[in-house]
Amino acid sequence: MNDKIIAYQGVEGAYSHLACKKAFPKSISIACESFEDAMKLVENKTADFAMIPVENSTAGRVEEIYRLIPKSSLFIVNEHFEPVNHCLLGIKGSKLEDIKYVGSHPQALAQCYKNIIDFNLTAVAKFDTAGSAKEVKEKNDKKFAAIASKLAAKLYDLEIIKEYFGDLRGNVTRFIILSRENTIPEYSKNKKYITSLIFHVRDIPAALYKALGGFATNSVNLLKLESYSMTGSLQVSRFHIDIEAHPKEKKLKLALDELSYFAKEIKYLGVYEKHQGRENYKLI
Repeated sequence: MNDKIIAYQGVEGAYSHLACKKAFPKSISIACESFEDAMKLVENKTADFAMIPVENSTAGRVEEIYRLIPKSSLFIVNEHFEPVNHCLLGIKGSKLEDIKYVGSHPQALAQCYKNIIDFNLTAVAKFDTAGSAKEVKEKNDKKFAAIASKLAAKLYDLEIIKEYFGDLRGNVTRFIILSRENTIPEYSKNKKYITSLIFHVRDIPAALYKALGGFATNSVNLLKLESYSMTGSLQVSRFHIDIEAHPKEKKLKLALDELSYFAKEIKYLGVYEKHQGRENYKLI
């Protein structure tokens, strides 16, 4: 996947940008204002892939993504886990005692809440982490700081006043990589795979219980089950599931047969290799 164009939400130095550089070190990254814009760049063939965050070990799922994916024509072709190390950044020569205000994305501020309180700083919500770092550079005032990545510090020539500013160590974000092509890897018994899909159940008693029963009886592991209301209705729920299996495996074929009987409008989002870093991180 090298020498490709990767779209992401945010500005240079954002954690999504960092994920692009880690996963595709020889590729070109394009910054977008929104997740939807990043996905549209792939759909209209301006970009090859989109790097999209779906959940964080501290803040939980990114709600917006689960509403955008069903409307998209893109497929999941891979996943990436990116450690999130929040740094406190200020202009060159500034020190912790100089800082009065700290800006960042609301989730980053929440993940650094204890340190913000302990150091008696005033938190200011911004559009994203790297954007707040860029703003600190432009203000050129020692009273202002940002919570962002080391990459943002390098890009905007800022001082890393405190490298580990997050309240918890081991913070990580899971990204999915979206493509126009539904590329399904060849099955190998020596590898582990994830099959992702969305569906909603038929209007019959215990429909969800029966729809998921096939996974239990065929010993298929579900890595994730997310539910959310469909647009325009509070009565019908859509379900997103990540399944630890490849469609070529007999056990998954049997489970999906049972799912199709009790569910409707099943949409397959993609089949991809299980990321090796998944074993090292735990997401809530």
